[in-house]
Amino acid sequence: MKVSTVSEMHQLDRNAIEKYAVPGIILMENAGEAAYYVLLSEIGVKNKRFVVFCGPGHNGGDGLVVARKIFSTGGYVEIFCLSSPEKFDETVNFHFEMVKRAGIPFKLLTDENIYEAEEAILESDAVIDAILGTGIKRNVEGKYSTVIDLINESDATVLSIDIPSGVNGNTGEIMGTAVFADFTVTYGLPKLGNLLYPGFELNGKLYVTHISFPPQNYNAPEIKVETVKFHPLPLRPGNTHKGSFGKVLFISGAANYFGAPYFSAMSFLKAGGGLAYLATPRSVAPFIAARGNEIVFVPLKETPEGSISLENLDFLVDFAKKVDMVVLGPGVSLNEETQELVRKITPLIDKPLLIDGDGLTAISKNPEILKERKNETVLTPHFGEMSRLTRLPVDEIEKNRVEVLRKFSGEYGVITILKGPHSLIGYPDGRVVINLSGNPGMATAGSGDVLTGTIAAMYTAHGFGFEDAVPMGVFFHGLAGDVAAAEIGEDGVVAGDILKFLPEALEFYRKHYEEIVETNYWTIWTI
Repeated sequence: MKVSTVSEMHQLDRNAIEKYAVPGIILMENAGEAAYYVLLSEIGVKNKRFVVFCGPGHNGGDGLVVARKIFSTGGYVEIFCLSSPEKFDETVNFHFEMVKRAGIPFKLLTDENIYEAEEAILESDAVIDAILGTGIKRNVEGKYSTVIDLINESDATVLSIDIPSGVNGNTGEIMGTAVFADFTVTYGLPKLGNLLYPGFELNGKLYVTHISFPPQNYNAPEIKVETVKFHPLPLRPGNTHKGSFGKVLFISGAANYFGAPYFSAMSFLKAGGGLAYLATPRSVAPFIAARGNEIVFVPLKETPEGSISLENLDFLVDFAKKVDMVVLGPGVSLNEETQELVRKITPLIDKPLLIDGDGLTAISKNPEILKERKNETVLTPHFGEMSRLTRLPVDEIEKNRVEVLRKFSGEYGVITILKGPHSLIGYPDGRVVINLSGNPGMATAGSGDVLTGTIAAMYTAHGFGFEDAVPMGVFFHGLAGDVAAAEIGEDGVVAGDILKFLPEALEFYRKHYEEIVETNYWTIWTI
């Protein structure tokens, strides 16, 4: 599913009105109708009490429609407006006139009568948050902040219109304070702020309705952010052998770094891969082999500190010709000779290449070498590593993650996975994919190493093209973490658990494929 910025959604609205002749009052009517339908289906309406808080913009207008629908079907509803109705534009005023003529209780909320809003909230079964919408650019203050706090302190069910008030529609930031909703109905398309943390956690159950947009409008090619596009996972044919499911070379490991190479190589096998070649220092190989004797070891010459020596350069470049893909960097250490090896070998490997961990630190010293690559390249940085690669502060990346990702991936011609809650995958052509699987328990050492092998398996074992294999690998990594958390609880998840549950994640996906596709992994319900 496509995901829009605030400005892109404004353009879709304009297109609907000007190009497709859908009047604004109809769009607003459809928006309110969809929100009303959610109330009706989730909690019921007749003989229940509702309070609607609306602002001066179209978000508030949607709230007026909801109030009228509730009133017309036997619910008790009153409206508090946080701004003078004189600020309503023609579209909102059209619906306000119907509210007035129907006799629905409507009050202008001031600092003097805010106690009435508090009483109304306490007496209500549900609150409709139609206060601020997606366009907020500064922190919430004054009576707006007070009302949001009153809503959050109540036990009433909360439905937010488009996005919980106080959440930035482009970044997911909480602008001082924000509504914690039980349900959110967003219009046209989900906004970035609906799906990026921390805003995502405030949605509750997220519904999206296209409000009568024609498909060519909300599927516009210029909207380049979307959720993971799911593909059927092929069954393993009977007449096959280990070579049929891919051969991947993992250049990984150093003295005291045994986990990263093990998790990288083994996750490839557990996700369906055929042959995992682990090129690691000679003295390290026996320790890893004790845990993973299914791995094929390629012992390497090492530095005095026990990391991979630069002497292995020609050998590794030659060996890479025999495999389908190369993973470079997990646990190779920060030894300067090894870091130099990473920089020298990166442009010489003429196979799809994934660079992770300490390999990213090496590349950050001279990202220009990425431009010398002739084949596909994927980088897997967390925010700290992305900071080193871009020379930007972490907080700036967090606030502008989509644009930072686009700029970096475009400049260096690579696919970049910005790891974190709802990892983002950026492509050289400006596309960005949002992954919706995973949980906080996966914030553990070694988790990223499991990701590398999972991506490799999607490409070489399951036959997805490289551009699809990357988001599918990110999704399955998160799915395995979710299966693990469901089994043992988030607090106890370690990298070994994510690895262990990869086969179960694949089976779960096959079994629930249609439901996963329909609801974007039980995250977005379309109405």
